[in-house]
Amino acid sequence: MTCRIGLDVRVTTELSLQLAVSSTAGTLLEESLDLEGATISPVLTHPGPHGTRSQSLLAGTGPLTITYRARVAAPRAEPDRPPRIEPLQVTPLPLHAPRFGAEELLYLRPSRYCPSDRLEGFAAAEFLRSQPTGDRPGAAAIATWIHDRIGYVLGSSNGHDTAEDTLITGQGACRDFAHLAVALSRAAGIPARYVAVYAPGLTPMDFHAAFEAWEEGTWWVHDPTRLAPRTSLVRIATGRDAADVAFLSTLSGFTDLETIEVTATVGGTLPADDHVSPVRLP
Repeated sequence: MTCRIGLDVRVTTELSLQLAVSSTAGTLLEESLDLEGATISPVLTHPGPHGTRSQSLLAGTGPLTITYRARVAAPRAEPDRPPRIEPLQVTPLPLHAPRFGAEELLYLRPSRYCPSDRLEGFAAAEFLRSQPTGDRPGAAAIATWIHDRIGYVLGSSNGHDTAEDTLITGQGACRDFAHLAVALSRAAGIPARYVAVYAPGLTPMDFHAAFEAWEEGTWWVHDPTRLAPRTSLVRIATGRDAADVAFLSTLSGFTDLETIEVTATVGGTLPADDHVSPVRLP
């Protein structure tokens, strides 16, 4: 994986980066973070949830180029159950055995870009009312619905658009697909979280977004865009929505993003993906 970002720093600026692969992604064989330009402070690394590693630094005025490179021996995330697309059966549990813990409850609540509370009526009408009593749709069914109904149109959204906007306009990019999938999953009672990834096979190449849903005691990864095989994805950061996993944030000061270049490749043949079989993301 390689990422190169060119900035024009207007005033002394504090930056936060989330470019490094997650510590859970596999064995890190090589890694480097190079800065070309004026920096005032050393780069500090901060561990975060789900293996996220962010870096912060203070940049001086002028051009700044940030280059991140990594080579990872990632465990192949092979499907380990037969393909299944039928609704999941909800098994009643005794009151002393709740289905969700604190982490799952966090990802069941609305967030900035995923206002699931505002989509509950739609989710009930589209997914729940058509299901037999006691059933609910799986996240794979929601991902398939988005893939079939929402148009993938680069440049059709902006950084302020939420899952509601994507649903109304019927178009968006990977970020919007993931936000809508997270919001509809939560509205249907399925904990879901947003995942920023490097995605070998993606065309055009860029940072990519997918989502994970908590079903049957495990986080399963889904990609409504179906633009890259899930078994080749490499986790960068995980959160409630894109606000938690931005690749670059300006904490103070002012800077212009001049260029960005992302590459991600695999050794050997790119794996196939039916986007139905359950897959876990390391």
